[in-house]
Amino acid sequence: MKKIIIFLLIILSAFAISCKNKTVSDSIVVNMGAEPKTMDPTLNSISVVSVYIIHAFEGLTKLDSNNNVVGAVAEGWFISDDGLKYTFHLRTNAKWSDGKPITANDFEYSWKRAVNQNVAAEYAYMMEVVKNAKEINAGIMDYNNLGVKAIDDYTLEVILENPTAYFLEFIASTGIFMPVRKDIIETYKDEWTLNPETYIGNGPYKMTERLADQKIVFSVNTNYYSKEEQIAKEITFIIMSDPNTAVAGLKNGTIHFSALEPPAAEIENLKSEGYIAANYGLGTYYLELNITNEALKDKRVRQALALAIDRNYIVSNVTKGGQIPAGAFVPTQVRGLNGTFRSESGDYIDINNYKENIKKAKSLMSEAGYPNGENYPILELKVSPGIYVLVGEAIQQMWKDNLNVTVQLIIEDFPITLQSLIEKNYQLSRMGWTGDYNDPMTMLDVMLSYGGINHSGFANANYDRLILMAKQSPDNKVRMDAMRQAESILMDEMPIIPLYYRADALMISPKLKGVVLNPLGRHKFNYCYIE
Repeated sequence: MKKIIIFLLIILSAFAISCKNKTVSDSIVVNMGAEPKTMDPTLNSISVVSVYIIHAFEGLTKLDSNNNVVGAVAEGWFISDDGLKYTFHLRTNAKWSDGKPITANDFEYSWKRAVNQNVAAEYAYMMEVVKNAKEINAGIMDYNNLGVKAIDDYTLEVILENPTAYFLEFIASTGIFMPVRKDIIETYKDEWTLNPETYIGNGPYKMTERLADQKIVFSVNTNYYSKEEQIAKEITFIIMSDPNTAVAGLKNGTIHFSALEPPAAEIENLKSEGYIAANYGLGTYYLELNITNEALKDKRVRQALALAIDRNYIVSNVTKGGQIPAGAFVPTQVRGLNGTFRSESGDYIDINNYKENIKKAKSLMSEAGYPNGENYPILELKVSPGIYVLVGEAIQQMWKDNLNVTVQLIIEDFPITLQSLIEKNYQLSRMGWTGDYNDPMTMLDVMLSYGGINHSGFANANYDRLILMAKQSPDNKVRMDAMRQAESILMDEMPIIPLYYRADALMISPKLKGVVLNPLGRHKFNYCYIE
């Protein structure tokens, strides 16, 4: 481990020397974490990787520097009176990074590719706002029947399944709605994202260098229609997942931003020195349980494990970043009918009555046949390096002390864990979900039986029915009530254990200016400079 850290510091020092020989004000160094599993906008399912993608690609709409929805490749649109048909008018000066024009055909190809079952996009279910996507995902309709059509080179028609008030916000920064090049993908297959020469995008930046497990460099895309508005001329993404190395790089000036959770012991010092920026995200951190595993099949056991976690202790003594203890899945900032969904629906775990929770947890374990944890097998919990290890250790101790359940921590980078989740080769794993728009559906949609992000084995017909009802109803009261009932089912079955609502303590150099922080975690560095 020491050798790895020394190696990374040498790399960072090289960047520092490099920066002295060029204009520091327009070249920034960012750390988003480990090597991305994929940077294909259609296939990516990891929130932090979306940051790479929104700099290299752009959809019909985008979020501006104030996180408001504005036109992007589409310079205008018309919405039918019934809210079902969107006609987008594309700008004629939008080009790919190799200079070829972007057309409506690129969007039609990309959206249909997303629901092509041979592509196996984890986010394919997100396309179900578009007509016929649900039937296509269910395998009963051909993907070419998706409700998207290029009328001509610069006019795209989209038919929705139901009126969707958040549609323009949804497509603004969600990768699966961004265009990709058919000729590039057909020529280079899965390797098209690995080299600067083939990673052809249409966003404000283009990849100019990529060294696996070391760095990815983006420079301004000279073919972008508003290239002159990009203040940062070069963004170097350092690939690493060790927060202590990130802190060292931040303090010696070789890193300007890190999305890694800062070491808990360093947070107060980093705050006092001006290196921490709070960002209250629209998301929830939780444990995902493989309920097909013999040890976790009984929901009484799952409920007991959920109750035996002291969330107030975790946020006050472990994470220390302003996180809010989670008594349910949908976070506190999400809009409801008149106020927030959380205030209108209440909590399912009483986070302020831990002693009673423990009593109930012990009773549930006894009912399930494991009094005082007797004969219960050892559990494995997968956690990522850094703060997640500390959170895992806290939960490990709580379950041992209160339920006599032994937990072994498996520490690995999240892309490795993700593959285990997909293959259901796990028992428990740390997980997090950040929404794509401000509506409870952005969270609850994740746990559909056929959802690509639901790795738990949870499949409940009533849950699916209620989510479908919420998607189809134009009545917001009916929608919210259906989603409230769906969340109640989820929290009873407990295939996931909510821990805390997202509040990121981002590590930022005081010299870095112009970062656009985003509650969805899709931060922008277009307007950055070094003071």
